[in-house]
Amino acid sequence: MAVNSPNSPRQKMINLMYLVFIAMLALNVPVEVLDGFGVVDERLGESSQTMQERNRLIMEELTAYRAANPEKAGAWTDKGLRVHSMSDSLTQYIQDLKQQMVREADGKRGDIRRFRHKDDLEAAAVVMLSPLRGEGKKLRSAIDRYREQLMAWVEDPSRRALIARNLSTDARSGGRSWEASLFEQMPLAAAVTLLTQIENDIRLSEGEALASLLQSVDRGDFRLNRLNAWLIPESETVLQGGSYNARVILAAEDSTHRPHIVVQGHALTAGDDGSFSLPAPHSGTFPVEGYVEMTGSDGSITRRDFRSSYTVIEPMATVAPTLMNLLYAGIDNEISISVPGVAPQEVSAVMTNGTLSRRGNLWVARPSSAGTEAVITVSARRTGGEARRVATHSFRVRTLPDPTPYIEYRDAEGNRVIRKGGSIPKGALLQSAGLKAAIDDGILHVPFQVKSFRTVFFDSMGNAIPEVSDGGRFSERQREKIRRLTRGSYFYISGVRAAGPDGTEREIAVMEVRVN
Repeated sequence: MAVNSPNSPRQKMINLMYLVFIAMLALNVPVEVLDGFGVVDERLGESSQTMQERNRLIMEELTAYRAANPEKAGAWTDKGLRVHSMSDSLTQYIQDLKQQMVREADGKRGDIRRFRHKDDLEAAAVVMLSPLRGEGKKLRSAIDRYREQLMAWVEDPSRRALIARNLSTDARSGGRSWEASLFEQMPLAAAVTLLTQIENDIRLSEGEALASLLQSVDRGDFRLNRLNAWLIPESETVLQGGSYNARVILAAEDSTHRPHIVVQGHALTAGDDGSFSLPAPHSGTFPVEGYVEMTGSDGSITRRDFRSSYTVIEPMATVAPTLMNLLYAGIDNEISISVPGVAPQEVSAVMTNGTLSRRGNLWVARPSSAGTEAVITVSARRTGGEARRVATHSFRVRTLPDPTPYIEYRDAEGNRVIRKGGSIPKGALLQSAGLKAAIDDGILHVPFQVKSFRTVFFDSMGNAIPEVSDGGRFSERQREKIRRLTRGSYFYISGVRAAGPDGTEREIAVMEVRVN
């Protein structure tokens, strides 16, 4: 974090150590007080280990992406490996600097884990600031190179800003260099702790860079590299007496310049989207042939042929779910059941493993249990005739998938805004009722009730601070933590337990929130 920022956690820690040092000189506090820096150093080390574990998991995910799709994820994974290697190299260099300081104070047998002269005021300056060794300038240059390389690979502006703050080496006010402000007249114990804090910032920045690279794998995924003609039918199966409906397109399409399309020897005169219809007077399989011509900017004509077929069948009953090709246990699933040529009121149906009832023009299937198929049997009665079974259809039955947690609030114009993580204004967080959850993926629209959750904040040392919610709402302690967050800070919402309409309660995904 920026050394010259008065509000950054690193600067606060540096200021505190200066105050402690001055107080020690003024009050003649025993040297043993410096042992407190060892406690801080140990906690910072634990925080770095936690971040290393997080970074390792991200790298494993990148590596898995590359194994599944080398062409798509290979370049991003290579960058991730370079970020990881650079981070390891830089933190190892800092560890070497710590060892040099300790040996300068304690001699050649000095041990970083158990050094004696914690109050030595010369060791840090000799290693970092002396004209001959001058490791401070080298460290500053190494951090600058590392920071610039990470920022060159990170596209997210908020992550770039965080890395810039974490790894800033700007001079302090008063003209003192970055290295002088950190290591001049600094007790050995404090200098070692400062280097550990820098390691912590490097691991945090490494994590931001790796997370950005992971997001970039799927960014800009859609690419066009060749032209092809495609025949897209609404269905390859047509009922006798109906029509075969299809669409021909040239990929990629140009909305300002429609191609010339010929089907079955006749140029299309239908709508601009290439739609056409062919008759289906009797059952059987019929070919569909034609070509597409596109005139280029240079006047040249590109032609692509297409060939397909469609099948005309006798009338039969159709059973199809309106949501998807399966049913979910414990909730209402709308089903469309129809028999061509038979009035809806003359159609009846029953289902195993649950109940089936009519609701307007649709049917509602409510399976009893997941894992057992639900079989729907359809019967139809023609005018003056008896009811006859015309179709049987089996559906797989599954439990509802996990919902997605989200935060809902109103923007300045009063519009409803939903955020499933990412950047959220602090004011919006404070005005929101708390956490909600739902399955809303364009197919299912199922609300869940959030029973409880916990938030995980991080203090200036990188230590995790969990807080428990008040049911589905933010507790007062959580709101107080949010009020104290600065722009760019982030926290996690985890341990979210939500109950669905099927009566089951489950723990759902973790959510990352960044304050903007």
